[in-house]
Amino acid sequence: MQKFFFYFPASTCKQDALQKKKNAVLVDGVILNGPITDSKAGEKFVEEACKIIMEEIIQKADDVTEKVCEWRAPETLKKILDLEMRDTGESHQKLLQLCQDVIQYSVKTNHPRFFNQLYAGIDYYSLVARFITEALNPSVYTYEVSPVFLLVEEAVIKKMIEFIGWEEGDGIFNPGGSVSNMYAMNLARYKFCPEIKEKGLSGLPRLVLFTSEECHYSMKKAASFLGIGTENVYFVKTDERGKMIPEELEKQVQRARKEGSAPFLVCATAGTTVLGAFDPLDKIADICEKHDLWLHVDASWGGSGLLKNCYSAKAAYLFQQDKFYDVSYDTGDKSIQCSRRPDAFKFWLMWKALGTTGLEERVNRAVALPEYANVCFWYIPPSLRKMEDGPEFWQKLHQVSVT
Repeated sequence: MQKFFFYFPASTCKQDALQKKKNAVLVDGVILNGPITDSKAGEKFVEEACKIIMEEIIQKADDVTEKVCEWRAPETLKKILDLEMRDTGESHQKLLQLCQDVIQYSVKTNHPRFFNQLYAGIDYYSLVARFITEALNPSVYTYEVSPVFLLVEEAVIKKMIEFIGWEEGDGIFNPGGSVSNMYAMNLARYKFCPEIKEKGLSGLPRLVLFTSEECHYSMKKAASFLGIGTENVYFVKTDERGKMIPEELEKQVQRARKEGSAPFLVCATAGTTVLGAFDPLDKIADICEKHDLWLHVDASWGGSGLLKNCYSAKAAYLFQQDKFYDVSYDTGDKSIQCSRRPDAFKFWLMWKALGTTGLEERVNRAVALPEYANVCFWYIPPSLRKMEDGPEFWQKLHQVSVT
């Protein structure tokens, strides 16, 4: 192997340094025109990191011989990952090794033996969409800064509205079901008392909402964040299959009325987190219509929610009404976040790749399963039963956790 050595005279390096110093633009001792990012080195790092992602994640996604997770205790994992941030940056070689370590000790959610009722597996088209959006780093709030992704989101929402059977509707993609439930609660409250947007909670009666005993915990969290209060979340009994009992809902509504409270919302669930139960929506809807209550369906397993403009802050500096395009595409004012990630793009690209028929086949396969798609258990591998907590602890946990 031939080796090449390059020699740069000290005088040359010194001249370069002097030249940079001479051309420097200083403000309070800070050089404004340097240092700059080394784009070539950055491109090389991205290329090598993508190779690791391909080899260690994507190509091993369906390999059952790989481990779902290489478990390490927290203190051990801290030492392996070297989590400390230092004054000077790490080399690219060290960063690539960190990438390897992160992958090695993370849970492989795309593994064939990883089971979760809400997420699992890998969709290659959505993954590519995510690569694109991360590389572009868009912010979805006005058309002028995110034209493509706003149109994509609009197309997806319109198609979803068609499938639901509505003639019209509105919505945005949210970061998850918890935020969607909070939006729904705020929508219901705004519908019940629109003046709350300007006047706040003062002077309002005690607001009460109703939801299933099997509901997602985000309902209590949303009540807390919105100032409604967790004590004003009335939990409705469920049957042996985890479904809300409509007769019990009726009793709870009557109880709230007698207490002098103001019922305003019923949150039903289409696919509860633990049991996978679907509440009887038709009967619940009849009760809501009878008592003039807003009905929200937490359909994090599938579905979308409506969102209107009760959140709008009408930020004139950003959402000007006299722009050179249709400002209805400026959706940032519909969201608490304003700036959002283009999550609709992942769904859109997958939809384009599979087609509606392909998506139907996936849904049909899921629907063909029993309603209880969930199997509740907690399995402790033999290798973890000998940890420092002792076998007695793990034995008890194993006994009480399997259902």
